[in-house]
Amino acid sequence: MDHHYPLLKTAVITGGGSGIGLGIARELLRHGSRIVLCGRSEERLLSAAKSLSAGPEQLQCVVADVSSESAVDNLFAVADEHFGPVTTLVNNAGNFDGGPVQELSLQAWDNVLGACLTGAFLCTRAAFRRMQNNGGGRILNIGSISAQRPRMHSAAYTSAKFGVQGLTHATALEGRGLGISVSCLHPGNVLVERRENSELDSDAEPMMPVAAIVSAAMAMLQMPADVNFLDAVVLPRDQAYVGRG
Repeated sequence: MDHHYPLLKTAVITGGGSGIGLGIARELLRHGSRIVLCGRSEERLLSAAKSLSAGPEQLQCVVADVSSESAVDNLFAVADEHFGPVTTLVNNAGNFDGGPVQELSLQAWDNVLGACLTGAFLCTRAAFRRMQNNGGGRILNIGSISAQRPRMHSAAYTSAKFGVQGLTHATALEGRGLGISVSCLHPGNVLVERRENSELDSDAEPMMPVAAIVSAAMAMLQMPADVNFLDAVVLPRDQAYVGRG
């Protein structure tokens, strides 16, 4: 274990079957962390675990829908059983559904808010309950530049990510006296697997590799225990963001 960063000892990573979550898991494993990786797809999680080449003493995978209270309770119970109290939480799970607001279904709204915001709340609550009595911890929420500058036809996703920003600030405030730091990383366009396999926008806008966001995430996670890197926006230099309307 890298003793310079004791808060990286045991990590729960949601949305860990691919993309940013998997990239962060790989880097945390390299630093000696023990990881509980969760996602909704068992097939994707098994593939992720194989690519990480880590044994059960360092990696556990849990199929979980983080919008479910019982699923989150089980996720953290697995972490407790195998690795002890969680010291790091990465809230990366998310979902996207869009379209003109007058055509947006309640189901689509609930699916996006459930994965992005309700899941972040449930996991944060579970982490706080453990961290408050075990020397503190660190929580990193993966937001989006949509939390600050929305795109057209993204009412659900934008609302969810604004909510993640608010949840971050509220829980960072509550965590002060408990030794818990809460941060939010806002990525711009990232060339995750979903985009690599899509013709929708992979060529239409500038993209950055997953490794760029993983590097930023690790910088935030490796702050000294008494320092909180509260917010960061990381995006391709040429992406329309500053001044986009």
